[in-house]
Amino acid sequence: MTGAALRSGELAAAAGVNLQTVRYYERRGLLAEPARTPGGHRLYPADAVTLLGVIKAAQRLGFTLDEVADLLDTGRRRHSSGALKERALAKLDEINTKIRDLETIRAALSGVVEAGCDSLTHCTCPDCPLPYVEIARRPPDHPDAIPPGPVSSPSPVARTRSQP
Repeated sequence: MTGAALRSGELAAAAGVNLQTVRYYERRGLLAEPARTPGGHRLYPADAVTLLGVIKAAQRLGFTLDEVADLLDTGRRRHSSGALKERALAKLDEINTKIRDLETIRAALSGVVEAGCDSLTHCTCPDCPLPYVEIARRPPDHPDAIPPGPVSSPSPVARTRSQP
């Protein structure tokens, strides 16, 4: 890529994103506001293609756009603060929590398949691993009530199945 300035559509094509993405990133401050031609066309520097690639790569790694913006801002200040490592470690913790939650869900769904469950409200299998009706009738302050939010390990369902 040469040092020539790119119009919005050229930047989008070179970076493999759509024009709306370029404009959105500009509004979010991820891309600096570009220079303009006398006719009002946006002109981005050639290195904006690399910046868009970095943003998309960070998203594929699980970073939100807010997190990417913070990391870019830290990098623009040109001092090493360990922010990327800190954010990466926090993201790893988040991902590991999601993996544990998904493993809990997988185990519960495997139990449903193995037990032959056929209904959420009128299951006829003898040892239903997901007693939805029973759980739904529990008051919110019951010790086995399902808390709002993501599934945590072990789930109330898993505790009821594993107890003798």
